[in-house]
Amino acid sequence: MRHFKKIGFLSAFIIPALVVIGFYLGGAWNFLFVAFDFILIPIADYFTGLDKDNVPDEEQPVVGEALYYRFVIYLWVLVQFGFFGWTMIVFSAGGPQTWIAWVGFTIGVAFVTGGIGITVAHELGHKKPKLEQFFSQALLMTVCYMHFFIEHNRGHHVHVGTPADPATAKKNQSFYAFWLQTVPGSWLSAWKIETTSLQKRGLSLWSIHNKMLHYTLLPLLFCGALTIIISNLAGRVVWEFPVFFFVQSILAFSLLELVNYVEHYGISRKELAPLQYERVNPNHSWNAGHMVSNFFLFQLQRHSDHHYNASKRYQILDHYDESPQLPFGYPTMILLALIPTLWFSKMNQRLEDWEKLAFKSSTQQTPS
Repeated sequence: MRHFKKIGFLSAFIIPALVVIGFYLGGAWNFLFVAFDFILIPIADYFTGLDKDNVPDEEQPVVGEALYYRFVIYLWVLVQFGFFGWTMIVFSAGGPQTWIAWVGFTIGVAFVTGGIGITVAHELGHKKPKLEQFFSQALLMTVCYMHFFIEHNRGHHVHVGTPADPATAKKNQSFYAFWLQTVPGSWLSAWKIETTSLQKRGLSLWSIHNKMLHYTLLPLLFCGALTIIISNLAGRVVWEFPVFFFVQSILAFSLLELVNYVEHYGISRKELAPLQYERVNPNHSWNAGHMVSNFFLFQLQRHSDHHYNASKRYQILDHYDESPQLPFGYPTMILLALIPTLWFSKMNQRLEDWEKLAFKSSTQQTPS
């Protein structure tokens, strides 16, 4: 199983390949990745079933530091920037030629940069090596969501499952209402965290050390530089590229927030005292043990263990049977999340079952 998984983690690279192939086939073929993501992967999940195999505790230090798994993640960084280089070639040659090609191409790029790229940025952003943190921020720059590096690590992981977390969806809250909560809320939270950090160091908000200023400017400079290069190659001002860049960015981080919605819908931590909550444990995130979709997302679906042990590398994240379980992998769940009535009908009973178990567990642990 271990060797099979090593190969499985390479499957993420299929997605950018399908986007490229679909573009050159033209027209509706630009949606080739959609059939793969939302039909073939769920079918494969169904037939392969759940993966409950965990790396034994005594082997985790070795497997966790194995170079191969880090190489796969680093390779993705190179592939994503190479992929952006390819989009420059596309636009310097005239870009997509029909409206259906435009739509499919832009969504496809967003699935590369958001569906997998932000997943990789998330993995790298939790690690201590400065190189990995740099790679994380570079990937987030390509989707105009660099503040995620601050808010996710120092905000979301601290406040998950509480009213203070903009990235935790409430029970009966639709994804669309959640989007309006989490996108501006996470940005404001990152500003608050960075402002507090600067104040503690005696630095001004307008200091060169303010990361939020960097994170605001860098995507604009990145897009501007690419637009100048493409325009020189094309011999005209290619205004279509910045439009494409910002649209794919919005789609990419919206896909991230769809995943956040799925991962934390309705889950709350018990308040022990005013503004003091129980410690995060494996019961405080939805878990999905579906094998194939976990390959594509570097085991992000083992989200319960990620929040319980945030520094663990993706290859040694554990499956917990006692964690609240999603009925399907992320590809199917994000489709359901886009249709609130279907989402509520599928998830509210599961949430209520979890609430009963959580209440029973907390009651048993409370001394009489």
